[in-house]
Amino acid sequence: MQKRRRFKQTTTLRERLADEAERCREEARKLAPGPRRDMLLRQARRDETAMQIDSWLRSPGLRAPT
Repeated sequence: MQKRRRFKQTTTLRERLADEAERCREEARKLAPGPRRDMLLRQARRDETAMQIDSWLRSPGLRAPT
């Protein structure tokens, strides 16, 4: 059985998602309107949504279902 290659993340998930969203938006700004630009903007929105979900899941008010 193969061993999984594991490594520790040096930044939080939120930081990585924010960096990726900013990178996508920056690259989209350089492109003319088209499918590639739309794809980059969609990915940036997905990253921002993932940041919101992560914040919600880590909020102290979150309770386990009963």
